[in-house]
Amino acid sequence: MSRPLMTAPELAEALDGHRPPRLLDCRARLGDPDAGHTLWWEAHLPGSVHLDLDRDLAGPPGRGGRHPLPAREAFTATLQRLGITPELPVVVYDDMGGQLAAARAWWMLACWAGHPDVRLLDGGIKAWMGAGGEVVEGDRAAPPTSDWRPAYRDDRWCEATRLQEEGVLLVDARSRERFRGEVEPIDPVAGHIPGAVCRPSADNLTPWGRFKPPGQLAGELPEAGEVIAYCGSGVTACHTILAYAVAGRPLPRLYPGSWSEWIRDPARPVATGD
Repeated sequence: MSRPLMTAPELAEALDGHRPPRLLDCRARLGDPDAGHTLWWEAHLPGSVHLDLDRDLAGPPGRGGRHPLPAREAFTATLQRLGITPELPVVVYDDMGGQLAAARAWWMLACWAGHPDVRLLDGGIKAWMGAGGEVVEGDRAAPPTSDWRPAYRDDRWCEATRLQEEGVLLVDARSRERFRGEVEPIDPVAGHIPGAVCRPSADNLTPWGRFKPPGQLAGELPEAGEVIAYCGSGVTACHTILAYAVAGRPLPRLYPGSWSEWIRDPARPVATGD
């Protein structure tokens, strides 16, 4: 797996190189499925294409939660439509430090589909503009298609039946208030999976929206023999996994259904408080 982050100056240099990366704009807003494309249309990095959280990075909501993994065939079709191959570097970005939904795209491409060269633009479109990078508006010609068929690694994620096995540490990427069950703005039940610890995805970032240095992350991230990351619907949990990658630590597995899938079974236990 390649180094997971790229700075804005590094991206500018790569775009001028002999093998410029495919740029994927992953901006999204929960509860507004059209917002991401609108943001992309209004201003995006030159040459980028929009990768949609609800349509491209998730299957239909239902028993698998609010953002279940899409079928492998569906995601393969998305990658082929975008012209992605293992030989083509990919850079993903959003405007929330990777939390919505660039880290999800990174995980699906690098960890699940096994693409060898996927990086997240550290600081996203704000860092790009802050470094003097150009943004453009409007549509562009579709990239040439590909015939890549990834060999998916389904060992990088797990189902609910694995969550409470002995020796497994669950790391919840939601806010502390949602973890404790004090507020729940999205799902019908508040609280967390018993035994989990809270590590909000925002804690992976500096106040400027960039990832903390690797050594600092390595000292802060929860440690166990086996770690499984979850959140509300398997999106910001990917930010947790990316933080482990930045820190040079073994990667947690993802529980894609996360809290929104866990609570669909009323027999499953729910915890509140710390």
